[in-house]
Amino acid sequence: MRRKTLTQYLIEQQREYSNIPAELRLLIEVVARACKSISHAVSKGALGGVLGSAGSENVQGEVQKKLDVISNEIMLEANEWGGHLAAMASEEMEDVFHIPNRYPQGEYLLMFDPLDGSSNIDVNVSIGTIFSVLRCPEGVTDPTEQDFLQPGTQQVAAGYAVYGPQTVLVLTTGHGVNCFTLDREMGSWVLTQEGMRIPEDTKEFAINMSNERHWYPPVQRYIGELLQGKEGVRGKDFNMRWIASMVADVHRILTRGGVFMYPADKRDPDKPGKLRIMYEANPMSFLVEQAGGAATNGVQRILDIQPQKLHERVAVFLGSKNEVERVTGYHHEAGQK
Repeated sequence: MRRKTLTQYLIEQQREYSNIPAELRLLIEVVARACKSISHAVSKGALGGVLGSAGSENVQGEVQKKLDVISNEIMLEANEWGGHLAAMASEEMEDVFHIPNRYPQGEYLLMFDPLDGSSNIDVNVSIGTIFSVLRCPEGVTDPTEQDFLQPGTQQVAAGYAVYGPQTVLVLTTGHGVNCFTLDREMGSWVLTQEGMRIPEDTKEFAINMSNERHWYPPVQRYIGELLQGKEGVRGKDFNMRWIASMVADVHRILTRGGVFMYPADKRDPDKPGKLRIMYEANPMSFLVEQAGGAATNGVQRILDIQPQKLHERVAVFLGSKNEVERVTGYHHEAGQK
């Protein structure tokens, strides 16, 4: 059987659905090329001198790793000159990145988390890149933060790369979810999984159990029931998986089902969660819904949320539909966020 490359797939999608203009196709290909470069840097590890701290902090006050900084630069440099973008925003940068005047401007906005799972970099555990594409509002020639603040339903494409035993790229343009594997010898992305689907039921959950004492009652109730196993109200045993790289946890769920949770907690009642809606929650929710799953903040569908800030945080419950609906229902019953 002839192998289908990312480029061939995108062109076929363009013909079939007319939903991928040439400019968007080229943008996705450039992002995919940047992910190849990041994968190369990650794979060198200590040999490339890329491990350890960069000695700086990002806009969230988190210590940046060398690979965080390198990955951010790779994404910016790969995408700034192509003429597909009006502006970019990164989890690692406080402000919007404007396309330099010497390059043509396009009609799209790109947001990305250049390297998700930074705590796993130095211990050789899977990490990744997450990205989201929006249309720049019509008539805007100098995009500001406000132009990025669109609900997730407005995304025209989203995806992530996982740098693990294999490097994979998972992508949606609104017509299902497909997975491409990097063929290192050929240097091309090859379609290896079509129409990824998340089973509605599951026996796996992912959450940081060390935060249990800080959770609000709906989450304590839900996890408590899972831990009771066969003897409890659920009548079956559940397994817990927690990689601490959102891309790796979500990829497992897209591959075989499960539910991923990063709830708000009592440590900082004013903080609605830890994950960023623009760089992590929205693109992952788009992918999960396209694969038949669900994604909420415990109260409402994540993709319906109107963001107020570029680096806004949100609680996240996503994955197998029936489990997400159950834990969301517990929040509603408790009248809680």
